[in-house]
Amino acid sequence: MRRLLFTITCLTGLCLASAAQVPSVTWDRHSLIIDGRRVCPVMGEVHYSRIPADEWSGEVRKMKEGGVTVIACYVFWNHIEETEDVFDWSGQRNLRQFLEVCKTEGLPVVLRVGPFCHGEVRCGGIPDWLFTKGCKMRSEDPVFLKHTERLYRQIFTQVQGLQWKDGGPVMAMQFDNEYRGHGSYLMALKKMANEIGFDLPFYTRTGWPELASPVPFGEMIPLYGDYADGFWERSIEETAGNYYKAFNFKAFRSSTAIATEQIDYSKETGDRKQENQYPYFTCELGGGMMTAYHRRPYLYPEDAYSMAIVKLGSGSNLLGYYMYHGGTNPDGKTWLNEMQRTLATNYNDLPVKTYDFQAPLGEFGQINPHYYMLRKLHLFMQDWGDVLAPMEATFPCQQDIPKGDDSFLRWSIRQKDGNGFIFVNNYERLQNLTAKKNVQLEACGVKLPTLTIPAGAMCVFPVNIDGIRYATAQLIAKRDGKIYMEQVKDIPTTLCVDGKTLRNLKPKGTGKPVYKNIYLLTSEEAGHLFIEDENSQFLNTLNFSKEKEAGTLRTITIGVNKVAEEPSDEDFEQAAIYRIQIPQPSHHLLRIDYRGDVARLYANGKLIADNFYNGRPFLYGLWRLPKDCTELELRILPLQKDMPVYFPREADTTPGEHVKNIEAL
Repeated sequence: MRRLLFTITCLTGLCLASAAQVPSVTWDRHSLIIDGRRVCPVMGEVHYSRIPADEWSGEVRKMKEGGVTVIACYVFWNHIEETEDVFDWSGQRNLRQFLEVCKTEGLPVVLRVGPFCHGEVRCGGIPDWLFTKGCKMRSEDPVFLKHTERLYRQIFTQVQGLQWKDGGPVMAMQFDNEYRGHGSYLMALKKMANEIGFDLPFYTRTGWPELASPVPFGEMIPLYGDYADGFWERSIEETAGNYYKAFNFKAFRSSTAIATEQIDYSKETGDRKQENQYPYFTCELGGGMMTAYHRRPYLYPEDAYSMAIVKLGSGSNLLGYYMYHGGTNPDGKTWLNEMQRTLATNYNDLPVKTYDFQAPLGEFGQINPHYYMLRKLHLFMQDWGDVLAPMEATFPCQQDIPKGDDSFLRWSIRQKDGNGFIFVNNYERLQNLTAKKNVQLEACGVKLPTLTIPAGAMCVFPVNIDGIRYATAQLIAKRDGKIYMEQVKDIPTTLCVDGKTLRNLKPKGTGKPVYKNIYLLTSEEAGHLFIEDENSQFLNTLNFSKEKEAGTLRTITIGVNKVAEEPSDEDFEQAAIYRIQIPQPSHHLLRIDYRGDVARLYANGKLIADNFYNGRPFLYGLWRLPKDCTELELRILPLQKDMPVYFPREADTTPGEHVKNIEAL
């Protein structure tokens, strides 16, 4: 349970009495501007159709408490029209109800309407039946556009009356996703949407890959992204790919690591001149990462936090996380996950049900450590966004840094009119960067004290902000005349204010200032500022028994895209079988600590959850079970010797399978 102690500042004042009071939304090359005020939003991706409808309200509120100020959401075509001409907007597919929840919470929404979304959904969200029509997908083919128009008209029935101009939450739309063809296709989608009745403050597209021909300037804001690792990487080596570049401050906006199974990023290219006329926004900054069968990354809280610091320090004024909240694929006529055996978008084999993504909020709404870590930065963006937004980024250190280069500190400056912020990142995923000694940071003509920047340190220091000449502590929030700062671990806090230099300050929490209206917090206090949490405790250890040993090992096949294929439904006939006794009633999180290749969970004979083992436990929200369910069946396929699979260092790859413990949290 969580209780909000302090109202999180609403980005827009969305809860309006009438359309006449709707805030104006404009943008320039720096930022969004709401009613004349610059803002630095935090956008969190959540897929409404991957979460039961009765959980939406609590989960959206949890996102808001984490500092999210804009919701991003795909509308998956095959989730709502899996059968041709049969649209299903019921239950967890009810987009309108989800938008009403967002409106109640005062959160604007960016709808990503496809027709192609990807999102690790079967065929990228395009229904199987459309492949029988003989049209070219994602093109200006009249047949394809005719069916897309039907889709957009259906989406409009859900959105009508809830657009921004009506006082609703829908503020923007993204057309298609990761499209590399001619801009005329994207413009055809926008024209179609406008003629149907969509009339929004702005529209977006993914800024990758580079288009074969551009869209006219200003029609769609390109949004960017980066990830700490990628399940889509073809390699099964630990640090394959260019993901290390996400931890370097740089002016170049695009990633050379996103979707490398589809897009060739041989070099950092792009039209910088036009790019820099747009604000620097992201829509896919990795809040975590999924596990594919052939590649199963294990993400750390520091991965997401470091990338967020780097993006802000590189000039971004909107952090958009993919994903911020995990989910579960809904039931369909067939499995709705991406896999190599499907008609299209068959680059990787993903789990049938789970889409946890190791996100700040997991598949069942569980709060992961980077929820609090990122929240510190989100509060800062809300309270100093208008100051940060017009600041230009400069780069004292080199921008093209080799993987694991530990020869200097990575840092950047954003400044304007004598005010600034210094961004520091001494972290790179799976690389052991060392402490940097005798560091002299300077911005706006102000030199900070000589520092030792510890290994793994990531922080933002203010210069000439709100009367603070400088501080070797991080600004967190500014409320009711009080300024809250975080003491960065292992960096002594020096505060220069009112002509005084206060050294070696110690955190005193929210109860006592360290100077006048300035409060110094520990990292944990900063992450939990303005909220209270009731600590989850182990309810009990559940009874379970092994009913059947695993049978014949399956042959691991290589699929059409030359990576290992996940097991079929039939393969689980040879799985080890366990029975788990469930206490009634149960409103807790099931945690299965196991070792194996793939595990599946069944309730009353129906598949409800699955897990590709990567060293983390297998989780399930017991509140989602049918009321009459008192026993679960767990099936586990054993690990095999020399599997063509990347397992992280946290995984025990001893051949076989084993269940260590099962608990209800």
